[in-house]
Amino acid sequence: MAHAQAMLDTYPRDFNVDARQLADTIETLIDCANTCTQCADACLSESNMAELGKCIRLNLDCADVCNTTSRVVSRQTEYDANVTLPLLEACIAACRSCGDECDRHGSHMEHCRICADQCRRCERTCKELLATMS
Repeated sequence: MAHAQAMLDTYPRDFNVDARQLADTIETLIDCANTCTQCADACLSESNMAELGKCIRLNLDCADVCNTTSRVVSRQTEYDANVTLPLLEACIAACRSCGDECDRHGSHMEHCRICADQCRRCERTCKELLATMS
């Protein structure tokens, strides 16, 4: 069960973004990180695993960037745009690269198709949040 919105609802100060949009972004980031981790693991079990090195690497990179970004955007006390905005940009780039690579394999590996879809969703969500913060 996701608790991002419930936690934001208890926040004792005002913050500079819509709480619902921020909660949706946090939850999407966490979901994308988990999906990418699972996709990397599934790729490791494929018979052609040696050919999936780039996909595995991008899955793991995207998962790490999404996890870090979710944690940073969750912290609103003394918000620093110099940290948050570049992280969102990095997350957009990681999701785009991972999504592109997973798209290459999605027609014959369902886990890559699912991962590509989630990366695209996360990329869009981060772009939307970034647009409201810029």
